[in-house]
Amino acid sequence: MPNTHRRGVAYALCAYTLWGLFPLYFTAVAGIPALDILAHRVLWSLAFVGVLVTWRIGWSWLADVLRNRRVLSVFALSALMVFLNWAIYIWAVSRGRIVDASLGYFMNPLVNVLLGWLVLHERLRPLQWAAVLIAAGGVVWLTWIAGAPPWIGLTLAAAFGLYGLLRKTASLGAWEGFALETLFMLPFAMVYLGWFAVRGEQTYPSLPLTMQLLLIASGPVTALPLLFFAAAARRIPLSTLGLVQYLGPSVQLILAVWLYDEPFSGAKAIGFVAIWAALVIYTGEMLWRGWRTSRAAAAR
Repeated sequence: MPNTHRRGVAYALCAYTLWGLFPLYFTAVAGIPALDILAHRVLWSLAFVGVLVTWRIGWSWLADVLRNRRVLSVFALSALMVFLNWAIYIWAVSRGRIVDASLGYFMNPLVNVLLGWLVLHERLRPLQWAAVLIAAGGVVWLTWIAGAPPWIGLTLAAAFGLYGLLRKTASLGAWEGFALETLFMLPFAMVYLGWFAVRGEQTYPSLPLTMQLLLIASGPVTALPLLFFAAAARRIPLSTLGLVQYLGPSVQLILAVWLYDEPFSGAKAIGFVAIWAALVIYTGEMLWRGWRTSRAAAAR
């Protein structure tokens, strides 16, 4: 395996392992109100990425962006998707719904396929359609046994899928884009924290030092997986990256069931098995087609 590819795989493993371990962090700060965590995550993510952008590329690009309404519109929407994703995930973990949150990330690749068909008019091959329909059957089953749609997983999958679609068509790099998104989210954090500061009801100053440091750590906790992901995406094929993607929700599911004792009944497992089967079909078809393409190119 070439060195560049090896490094790319290592970066991808780091990114998705860190994303998979997110429940450990968010359960550690679960005693803090979810909106407080969200506001501090925005604040410290911007501080962390701001240092990186200043160090690596500077801020000269921002002046051009501020004059481009289309770019601003795209990143305002992508910031909204990130904000929604963060808010629901923090809430889900704090309520002991990690299994439901992991479902969203298992469904995400198939949501990407569906969005590609609906929005970008990409053609789906027969096995891809089969994967989407089987996954839809799993969601219907989970809805039936719960008496309500699995809204946590569906919302997380939709928000992250739309975020990926917006970033796919965006003109900024990973770090400039993330910096702009956190700048869009900053007013919420400042208004929210400022309101409680004026009222003398700030949570942060009254927290133990350990919890204060944990909130500050939300910056690198959020940004480092994105840094590893961006480094991986430049070095390895999308098919390889897609396979490693399942590591994140798998780790989350294992933590939810074995560490946090969340219920995972046989009936719920049936729905997950349907979605996993869809992922196997989708991934297997993608790898098989990639293998055939490589063989055809080598034979020329």
